[in-house]
Parts: sequence; structure tokens; C-alpha cells
Amino acid sequence: MSEHVFTSVTDVDLTPEELAELKLVNESPDEFEAKDTYEVTGFWTDVFARLRKNRGAIVGFALIAIITLLAVFVPLFSSVTYKDANIDHAYLPPKVPVLEKLGILDGIDENGVDLYAEAGLPDGTYYLFGTDSMGRDMFVRLWNGTRISLLMALLAVLTDLIIGMSYGLVSGYFGGKVDFLMQRFVEVLNGIPSLVIITLFALVLKPGMISIILTLMITGWIPMSRVCRAQVLKQKEFEYVLASRVLGSSNRHIIFSEIVPNVLGQVVIMSMFSIPSAIFTESYLAFIGLGVRAPMASLGSLVSTGYKSFLAYPYLVIIPIIVLGTLMVSFNLFADGLRDAFDPTMKEM
Repeated sequence: MSEHVFTSVTDVDLTPEELAELKLVNESPDEFEAKDTYEVTGFWTDVFARLRKNRGAIVGFALIAIITLLAVFVPLFSSVTYKDANIDHAYLPPKVPVLEKLGILDGIDENGVDLYAEAGLPDGTYYLFGTDSMGRDMFVRLWNGTRISLLMALLAVLTDLIIGMSYGLVSGYFGGKVDFLMQRFVEVLNGIPSLVIITLFALVLKPGMISIILTLMITGWIPMSRVCRAQVLKQKEFEYVLASRVLGSSNRHIIFSEIVPNVLGQVVIMSMFSIPSAIFTESYLAFIGLGVRAPMASLGSLVSTGYKSFLAYPYLVIIPIIVLGTLMVSFNLFADGLRDAFDPTMKEM
């Protein structure tokens, strides 16, 4: 049987038998160059690359960063606190440098009266967001209230990761009677409305941060536990878990070293989506009077207070609503971007 020797296989018409005997000879290996080269990247590198291409996620993250920095540093470096009152400065409208020269936010009411001069304030005195009925600086109170909302967001994430994720991991991995009993307990808790729980805590402990935190710890982790359980039920049937079990790995090692890294993406996404819900819950409870107590303020309590005098002093309610809405939309945009980055196939869902 003859042997075919070629230096190139382009445009060669051969039978299958001849192709099987084909021997490619290249006297100059340097002549061959790879036309396409691909860089091998890891999972997290791909996630961040996709996230950077998502303009909505980048805008959302930038707004979250700006609001967080203002909430942290404005009350910290301000010369007044959120509870410093001066009744002589009550209901002063917003006044902003530079913009006042354009006739915008200049401290003058609709009748043309300079309320700052009428209150006896010297030139150069500015309340960027105005003052409330007690003469307290709304700029400081707003960003201090944003701290409360961001604290609720942080607590929601910690509750999801510590309680919800752990509960879902155990329930999904062990299955059987353990899973059955744990899921029945979750159904009982989920059947109790959160408003009933917060009201009971408010009656026993008085309305405030403690009541809201305890409510989040009791029911806020349930959605995360269900998502984590569903992911574990799927992951534990894969070959890598079976291989780890055959090699003698303990249940603890399999859960935290094998399964957790593979469900972490969904956990991060679910945590980000739980943040707007926690912020809205705190604001809603503060609006109906079950939130933080005066003189402390949150975004919800500021909206509630400003709503009572909306027609006369609309800035008291409009500004907190803008910050609250921006914060919630930003977290949703960032969460959507994370979802698409971790799993591009979910983009159309």
C-alpha cells in the first residue's frame, strides 16, 4: 500500500482510505502560525468582563457608590447633627450656591420674599435641602436617614447569607426527612404576614430599629433559603459531588468546598435583589409609624413627615422620594447586571 506525503492539505481530493494514510511533512515548522489565539480565562474573569459591558449595571453601581459616600461622610463632617433644631429657621426652602444666581433654589418664595433675609440669616447661609418644621437641616437629616436604609440593606444581605444560605444548604443536601421537616417549618413561618410580626414586636419592644431587625431575621431569609435549596438539589446529583464522596470527603467538605462555589453566583444575585425589598420594607414601616423614633430619621419617616405638609412645602417630600427611588432603582439595575453576568442565558427570561 502506497504512502501519500504532502506539504499542504489544501484543495487535495482524497478518498477516506487515502486520508487515513495521509502523512503531513513540513520541513519548515516555522511556516505554520496559529491564525486565531484564545486567552484562557477563569469564571470570575468572565463575570467581571460581562459586568463591565453592562451599562445599566455600571450606572447603578456608580449611583450606589455616590449615595453611600454621601450617607457616610455628610453626617460625619457636618457642623450640625440630624437632631439640632432652631425654630427660627423653620421651613426655609432649599438654597444652593451658584444656582441662586440663576434664580433657581435661591431661598425666595412664590411671593418674591427672601425667607433667609426675613429670618435674619447673614449672606452666605445655605440650606441645600431646606429645613423642616423644627428648623433642622434637611441635608444632614436626609443623608443620616439614608444611613438607616443602607443599614437595613446590609442586614438583609447578612441575614440571607448567614441564615438563609445555611438553611438551604442543609435542607437541600441531606434531603429526605430532614428536608421535609425543614420545609414545613419554612411554610409555617412564611404563612405569617410580616406586618403582623412587626406589629407584635412594636407592641412588646416599642417601634424602632430592633423590631425591624428582628422581623428581617425571622422571615427575611426565606426566599434565599428556597433558592439555595433548589440549587443544591441540582448540584448534588452531578459527577463532581459523587467523585468527592467516593474519595471519602466529609459532608462538610462537600457542602462548603464543592457545592457552595457552584451556587455562589445565584446566592449573590438573590442577595442583591433582596436589598431593594429590605429598603422598601423599612421605608414602608417608617411611613406608617412603625419605624425609627424621632428625632432620628429614615427615608420612610422623612417621606411620612413631608407628606403631611406636601402642598405648602413640597421639597420636604420630593427630595427624600427622589433619593429613595434612585437607591432602589440602582440596586435593581446592578442586580440585573449581576444576573446577566453570572448566567447570560437568563438575560431573556
